[in-house]
Amino acid sequence: MRELWLSGPPGHLYFTADAGETIVPSLYRMFLALALSVVVGVVLGMALGRSRQALAFLQPLLQFARVIPPPTLVPVFIVLFDFGTQMQVASIIFSAIWPVLLNTADGARSVDSLQMETAKVFRLSAVDRMRLVIIPSALPKIFAGLRLALSLSLILMVFSELLPGTSDGLGFELTNAKSTSDLPTIWSVIVLLGILGYLFNTILLAVERRVLARHRGARKANA
Repeated sequence: MRELWLSGPPGHLYFTADAGETIVPSLYRMFLALALSVVVGVVLGMALGRSRQALAFLQPLLQFARVIPPPTLVPVFIVLFDFGTQMQVASIIFSAIWPVLLNTADGARSVDSLQMETAKVFRLSAVDRMRLVIIPSALPKIFAGLRLALSLSLILMVFSELLPGTSDGLGFELTNAKSTSDLPTIWSVIVLLGILGYLFNTILLAVERRVLARHRGARKANA
């Protein structure tokens, strides 16, 4: 296991070149899909959350799409994009976008009506209301959706790399190890995925605490 992922003396941890070539493509797919999911999910969620009629009309469709297991749509993505990075990114996006979109819509819909009335009294523009009132109020829900989207992105990243047509990544490493019954490699990938998931979640929680604390501090200062 140490020879697969690490080099150098036992007392120090150094990633090998082979480990980097395996990890970097996986992280690229994961974070590209996550970034697209966040951008699209937040924009659409804000629009739906501020339009009760649109949300009421689309809510059944959104809930239906949300519960479709992403692996069942892999054949559709293969037909649309063929095997490769585009198909993998599309699979991750379909899984990760729903918690961001629905949580953002819920947060935007739940903005205190008194705050919105105050913003209208001060004649804030629609952009300023969105920037100064709606988005800050929805941030806790947005971060809750982002945490779930992060976990789903990691899971779907591995699953998409287990499919044929993949030539690199952690899932590809698992497939190769399975074909040769290489248990040490399988376990090393599993352990690494656990470490990455824990690390990403810890970083996101730290960012969330800092952003929300700054938001609460700004609101107290303006009160």
